[in-house]
Amino acid sequence: MLIHLRRHLLLLLLPGLAAALIAACAVNPVSGGHELALMSEADELRLGQENDAAVRKQYGVYADARLQTYVQQVGERLAVKSHRPQLKYSFTVLDSPDVNAFALPGGYIYITRGIMAHLNSEAELAAVLGHEIGHVTARHAVRQYSAAMAANVGFTLGSILIPELGSRAGQSLLNTLGGALLSGYGRDHELEADRLGAEYIARSDYDPKAMIEVIELLKNQEVFEKALAAKEGRAPRVYHGVFASHPSADERLQQVVGEAEKHRSVTNGRVERTAYLKLLDGLAWNDSEAQGIRLGADFYHKGLDFAVRFPAGWRVDNNPERLLAVNPGQNALVEMQTTDKGSVRTPQEYLVVGMKLQDLHNTQTPKVNGLPAYAGVTRMQTPFGPRDTHVAVVFLHGQAFRFFGAASAANAAVERAFLDTVQSLHALRPEERALARGQRVELMTARTGDNFAALARRASLKNEPEAILRLLNGKYPQGEPAPGELVKLIH
Repeated sequence: MLIHLRRHLLLLLLPGLAAALIAACAVNPVSGGHELALMSEADELRLGQENDAAVRKQYGVYADARLQTYVQQVGERLAVKSHRPQLKYSFTVLDSPDVNAFALPGGYIYITRGIMAHLNSEAELAAVLGHEIGHVTARHAVRQYSAAMAANVGFTLGSILIPELGSRAGQSLLNTLGGALLSGYGRDHELEADRLGAEYIARSDYDPKAMIEVIELLKNQEVFEKALAAKEGRAPRVYHGVFASHPSADERLQQVVGEAEKHRSVTNGRVERTAYLKLLDGLAWNDSEAQGIRLGADFYHKGLDFAVRFPAGWRVDNNPERLLAVNPGQNALVEMQTTDKGSVRTPQEYLVVGMKLQDLHNTQTPKVNGLPAYAGVTRMQTPFGPRDTHVAVVFLHGQAFRFFGAASAANAAVERAFLDTVQSLHALRPEERALARGQRVELMTARTGDNFAALARRASLKNEPEAILRLLNGKYPQGEPAPGELVKLIH
């Protein structure tokens, strides 16, 4: 009887659903054709605006007003030549060493300082920004969202009859869209973004071949970075727009970029290599001093005046809100956060009253270099599910340093690693202050006889310094600097 009732409800709902889908068809700003769009432009703008603050908080905004203004100006020059010039575009440099750029719906575009360090001209910067503008103008996020919604129509109707399915469907949809924003939209949409980006830079008096050049540069970076990341046991930092094959062998890419030639109004397009490189002089490389410096298992933060040591061999991720260390087996973690300790008087009061950990047990007062500290075990939701979680708080410089440790199963070695991490916390020692200073890009003019093997010996790089310098300067894998050429070093 219940099955027949569900079928009856579906028959009643489907005509209305079909009408809604027809009404949801919209004109694509790029193609001019009609397509399914289950998100209005007003919703698109609101989605971008609402998530802009979250992106800025997660990654941090790079503190260089001159560079931020420059990127905004280059982006706006392209945006007014796009298919959606009426949008109010925002271009933001994120304080991240990752090699990436991405766009939220509605014109919110982000580029990391990590990818900017690898670019060598304003034309290459314009190519990256143009690609991301292409995602916005073609409404790729909206199309991805609409396709996922349409694919889940049956599931959504089922959730009307079985409400507990609804949250899982919604979460799946959010995961799909979120993954696309950061990891790419698939071959066809990425190719379309390259075509549109090449058109926009051509209309803005840049040579559209800059799109091919920047993809070649980033493809080289991707190949090198994946090999280095595998050796270091971490996730690679690569740009999502790079294709699987090399650009020089990608006929479709060559074709779509070649089509942009008809939009050129000048014979010699803008390049602006020198002006761009001078803006990079002093750019933070790898971890920024503002977010703290990772050196192996050690972490140093100049602004907050502390150092801490995580378990050897664990991967440490650093973002403005937390430090997260994960063991090689990815079945254990230690997380550290810093907050103002407020008006609480003791670490015990902070955990029990401030954090409301009423079920805290196995409590202890660990010795942490003479600092007030308290620790215990509580039940928490973790990436491994509900688990007994080790928690601790240490007071230093008026801040509360909160530690959490969890594993997929009880493990004495993980418990020891957690406690060792907590007990390693201390104020920076005089000899550690130099370690808390971040590395930066430094420009020099190449002289006759200079080569990257010799320059690598002067650079503050540990792993593959010669290859990294070639990548940064667009000379990978075997190129050398020409006399009089500006060259990027790391110090």
